[in-house]
Amino acid sequence: MKRLATLSFMVLIGLALITGCASTEKITPTTPIQELKAPDWVMKGSGAFGGEQGKVFYGVASAFGIKNPSLLRSAADNRAISEISKTFQVYTASLQKDYMASTMAGDPNVTSEEQHVEQALKTVTTMTLSGVQIVDHWQNPATGELFSLARLELDAFKDNLDKVKNLDKKVKEYIKENAEKMHDELSKEEEKRK
Repeated sequence: MKRLATLSFMVLIGLALITGCASTEKITPTTPIQELKAPDWVMKGSGAFGGEQGKVFYGVASAFGIKNPSLLRSAADNRAISEISKTFQVYTASLQKDYMASTMAGDPNVTSEEQHVEQALKTVTTMTLSGVQIVDHWQNPATGELFSLARLELDAFKDNLDKVKNLDKKVKEYIKENAEKMHDELSKEEEKRK
């Protein structure tokens, strides 16, 4: 009986030592995003892509450091939509003011940080980019940075363009042709990167 108790005690000590030596992977703000199992779209970023679902424009953007969850999500979503609108910058003008500051006085462990973001999107014509949808979100577990994925299907964009009543027919056709052309050019650039 004494031998069984000693053997059991030794097994428990061995297990405690093995468990205590096992390392757990810690997530820190400097952990590379590739190690955090981010979705592929976070790494690919914005661009024009083709596939089974047809020709699509994607916009990827993020927001960080905003404590209000609704405002954080809204900022990330608006930035992702703005990424798509940059593709059509011939037709839209965007203005974004982004201010960040970090101040340290004396103690290097005590800092004060602030961030201020303003964004305005103005279309050159009376047309807006209708049909853009936010289709996914991902939050970096190390930093809290929220990523948004916006999607605009080329066919839906062209269909919505036909519904705009106060836009000249020639302008509509020009926009449709150039949207197709821009998608093809962006797709070729994406293929070159691979």
